[in-house]
Amino acid sequence: QVQLVESGGGLVQAGDSLRLSCAASGGTFNRYAIGWFRQAPGKEREFVVAINPGGVSRYYLDSVKGRFTISRDNARNTVALQMNDLKPEDTAVYYCAGDLRYSSYLGGTYAYWGQGTQVTVSS
Repeated sequence: QVQLVESGGGLVQAGDSLRLSCAASGGTFNRYAIGWFRQAPGKEREFVVAINPGGVSRYYLDSVKGRFTISRDNARNTVALQMNDLKPEDTAVYYCAGDLRYSSYLGGTYAYWGQGTQVTVSS
């Protein structure tokens, strides 16, 4: 099974950029779909974007389209989430998750989760 560790969160101002990273170990990374989720205080978790083993992305949150970009480097066992033009409403804990099932990439559940990284955007 795969272990996932997120990094790259922080406190930024509106309009700034951040690049989150999800590092994987313990599994055959290039077989996993990877998703990024976020959860703001008092709100339900949102599915932001997913990327399949071949590097094709699928966005689930309209509010981030054109601002967030997901990518993966299978040689380095990492997935990145480049976040540009950040807004206060992007403030949340961001989680990456992995699963071998193609259904996960299509919006299903994920079996393996990281611990999350906090992103705070001030106005």
